[in-house]
Amino acid sequence: MSSDPGTGSPILETLALFTIVFVLQAITSLFSMAMMAGLFVLEVPIENQPWTIVTSVYAHAGVGHLLSNSIGLVLFGWPIARATTRVRFHTFFITMGAIAGVSQVVITSALASLAGSGGAAGVLGASGAVFALMGYLLAGNRLSDGLASRIQVPLWMTLVVFLVLAGATTILTAAPQVALIAHFTGFFLGLVAGRAGLLEVSRTRQPTGRAA
Repeated sequence: MSSDPGTGSPILETLALFTIVFVLQAITSLFSMAMMAGLFVLEVPIENQPWTIVTSVYAHAGVGHLLSNSIGLVLFGWPIARATTRVRFHTFFITMGAIAGVSQVVITSALASLAGSGGAAGVLGASGAVFALMGYLLAGNRLSDGLASRIQVPLWMTLVVFLVLAGATTILTAAPQVALIAHFTGFFLGLVAGRAGLLEVSRTRQPTGRAA
C-alpha cells in the first residue's frame, strides 16, 4: 500500500466531525430532545429519518462515548489512513458505520417483535465503524498477508474463522447499553475487507535505469 499527500488527515477530519456533531447535538437538545433524536439517532422505521443513517455514525451519547470512540479511531485508524487515500478512508468509515448501525436497529427491532416486547432502542455512535477499522487492521496487515500466502485456506473456513473472531471480540467488549450487533457487524465486515485489501492503493512502479 502507498500513502498520498496529506497522509493521516482523515483521522483529524473525522475527529473534527465528531466534535462538530457533538456540539450540534448539545445545541439541539437545549430546544428539544426529540429534535436531537430526530437529527442524530438511527431508529426504525429508517425511511422516516433516512439522514440518520449518516449522522448517527458521527453522533455520541456523551463525553465518555465520544472519547472512547475517538481513542479507538486513532489507534486502529491511523495506520490505515497512512496507507490509503483520504476518499477511500472516509468512504470505508461511513459505509461500515452505516451498515453496522442499520444492522443493529433492524435486527433488534425484529427480535423485539418476535418477543412481543416494546420497540427497539435507537443507536448512535461510531463504534461500528471503529470495529471495522480494527478488523481491517487485523486481517489486512503484512503479517496476515504473509501467512495467508503460505497457508492455503478455503474461503468457507476463512469466513468461519472471521465469524468466530467477530463473535469473541463482541463478547469481550460487551457492556450494558452497547450495540453488540453493530460491533459484530463492523468487525466482521472489517475482517473481510482487510483480507480482500479493499483499501489497497496500487503502486505505480517507475522503470529502473542506470544513471548516466
